[in-house]
Amino acid sequence: MAVRSEESRRSILEATMKLLEDSGPTGFTVQKLSIERIAREAGVSKTTIYRWWSSKVAVVIDTFLDNHVARTPVRQDVPAIDALREHMASLAEVYAGNEGRLVAQLIGECQQDEAAMAEFKEHFWTPRALVVTSLVERAISEGSMRKDLDAPVVTELLYAPIYFRLLFQSGPLDATATDAIMQAALEGLAAR
Repeated sequence: MAVRSEESRRSILEATMKLLEDSGPTGFTVQKLSIERIAREAGVSKTTIYRWWSSKVAVVIDTFLDNHVARTPVRQDVPAIDALREHMASLAEVYAGNEGRLVAQLIGECQQDEAAMAEFKEHFWTPRALVVTSLVERAISEGSMRKDLDAPVVTELLYAPIYFRLLFQSGPLDATATDAIMQAALEGLAAR
């Protein structure tokens, strides 16, 4: 039974990604996607989907996370400041593609749905922010950042420009741009 359940779960995640990746006339946005369409594409019942997820947004979040975490690593085997630079560069690179379009749609969908926003924060934002905050704390303890910094504030400071560029399409999302943002944050804003 566990094998069948995992096969169904994988089918649902793969079907959801396939539906969202198709940019042609038959493609779906998060807003247009439905549980019924996911079930049909995956070859399962709606009940099977609702066994694991409470909503369409929850399915999309898990679909997104299934690929996202592996593609935006937070390494522990290098100095924290290097791990931060690598993580931010990989995040920008991922967000420059289809996954960026998907997360922008998820954020948009969550603006009108408190339950969806709570789901997004619980399953995506909070766990990722905590991992990066831990990395910032390590950078502080290694002496790469000032000891008087508030690690959660630094995490938001580093993430904010990437999400701003993603949502407003105000500039490039690539390693060079992200490194410039990181450098500005690390040097601080005070006049010298």
